[in-house]
Amino acid sequence: MSDTLSETAVTPSPGVRRSPAFARLRDLALVPAIIAVAVVGYLVNPVFLQSDNIVNVLQSMSEISVLVLAQTMVLITGKMDLSLESTFGLAPGIAAWLIIDPAVTHGLGVHVLPPALAIPVVLLVGALVGAFNGLLIVRFGLNGFIVTLGMLIVLRGLLTGISGGKTFFALPSSMTYLGSATWLGVPASVWISLLLFVAGIVVLGYTRAGRALYAIGGNVDAARAAGIRTDRILWVTLVVAGTLAALAGLLMSGRLAAVPAAQGNGAIFQVFAAAVIGGVSLNGGKGTVFGAFTGVLLLFMIINVLTLAGVPAQWTNFLNGAVILVALVVARITGGKAQT
Repeated sequence: MSDTLSETAVTPSPGVRRSPAFARLRDLALVPAIIAVAVVGYLVNPVFLQSDNIVNVLQSMSEISVLVLAQTMVLITGKMDLSLESTFGLAPGIAAWLIIDPAVTHGLGVHVLPPALAIPVVLLVGALVGAFNGLLIVRFGLNGFIVTLGMLIVLRGLLTGISGGKTFFALPSSMTYLGSATWLGVPASVWISLLLFVAGIVVLGYTRAGRALYAIGGNVDAARAAGIRTDRILWVTLVVAGTLAALAGLLMSGRLAAVPAAQGNGAIFQVFAAAVIGGVSLNGGKGTVFGAFTGVLLLFMIINVLTLAGVPAQWTNFLNGAVILVALVVARITGGKAQT
């Protein structure tokens, strides 16, 4: 794919060029807020800065952070994928349904595949969902928002249908390992999340393919005229995003040792809140993977502080919505360009 990209296709024009120092400064924009929340958290409850609680925050955000990474890639291209939250539940749900023994789970599952295929099946389902989204959006030119909203509903209904609205349990170790294992004293899901973000930073920041995503999000017609295969890149991006969402769902299922019929419901609100507060533009072409990571970290730190302060969990959705609105206002003030 990178062979199809020319230097002119991914190099911004002189009129919109920003210095590397400015770009790095924007990446660090949330660091003072993260430090401030850490100080407030310590004042609320000294437990906040203890290593066990820090690991707990990182683990609790690890699955959603992978969803944020997937959504960030799509948003940078100027699209959005609402179906990621349903893929998050459906992919491990399909694997569980095909693998677990109904004799053990009181009728749940069909037991037609061996446990060894759990991870490949999960990732394949995610990739297929992304590929189908790409077919409708790229090949048939349908509106991405409407397509992925429809897919969100379809996939959610499919998971409810195959599970009968119940929770898949008695999962094989092949499905629970990544979400429950500990590597070097830290949950494996944390390591996986961090490694994926590092890979995302490298790909989007230092490769032609990554820079092509920004070119497409900035002006798809100009990118196409410059020789970028925009349709192929958009399609691949949706497939990768779906695969990442499936992996995130696998991590969650492994941690819970189950796949609830409602897994992922409402997760998209946290995903958009984290991406937007991290500086990812809903207009496309702007934002960084590191910024998205600081966004999800800040969001979960705030939630943890509220939990330690005794604030009911029911206020979480209010927080997510408020964060999105505040982030949009700040982006409008600092960027001088209205969100559309």
